Amino acid sequence: MYWQEVSGNWFLVPERPRAIIHFLGGAFVAAAPHLTYRWLLESLYQEGYAVIATPFVNTFDHGAIAQETRITFEQGLTYLCKQRPELAGLPIYGLGHSMGCKVHLLIGSEERGRQRAGNIFVSFNNFPARKSIPMLEQIVQLAPDFQLDKRLEFTPSPEQTFGLIDTRYDTPYNLLVKFSSDTIDQTRPLSDVLVRRFPNTTTVRILKGSHTTPIAQDVQWEASSSFSPFDAIGQFVKQEFYRDIKTLRSEILYWLSGD
Repeated sequence: MYWQEVSGNWFLVPERPRAIIHFLGGAFVAAAPHLTYRWLLESLYQEGYAVIATPFVNTFDHGAIAQETRITFEQGLTYLCKQRPELAGLPIYGLGHSMGCKVHLLIGSEERGRQRAGNIFVSFNNFPARKSIPMLEQIVQLAPDFQLDKRLEFTPSPEQTFGLIDTRYDTPYNLLVKFSSDTIDQTRPLSDVLVRRFPNTTTVRILKGSHTTPIAQDVQWEASSSFSPFDAIGQFVKQEFYRDIKTLRSEILYWLSGD
């Protein structure tokens, strides 16, 4: 399989696509999602899903990021539909990790854009800038009178984001995934809003893993000619490393299948 680039997106389209997955990654790894999330995205492609990953660079204006990624995605999809007409009638699912979840939520709260059949939010993060960027916190501590937290905040702010979700987000089918060892996850407050709005179509899952589980990559471990204890340790580490991301993949595929 070979990733291809079109209109600022990276994509994989199987021979007989079942649906389209629009992927957005976390803040510091979103610039090259086809590389940083390669194993997860390629495994979804192998199950028959067309994957369109839209890169973005994090700024304080998350609203602008949402608009830009939506436009970039739709331009890429329009081009692909001309090359592969069967894509035009397929359902579109959003898949986001960390900040990518927030961007999908903002896209879903816009009045424009293609309607999503559902969204998958993995390790949702909506912290204010002061907690998300360590340097800002240090500056605030050194100069508390500067009020940096008010002048340099994400737009929309965390509170404004939840307000938009509560009043304008219009995708009823949602899967929320939280990892048990994720210390910066904020799935709980998001689930409070979505379960209240869409009680019968919002699913929440808690899986083993951490915030970095979705970016696990394939490590090719080749044992020596005579299998040694060191080789055994290497195989064990590899199995443990992949157990959590394989569980995530299975949970996503199960939800997408509608079973």
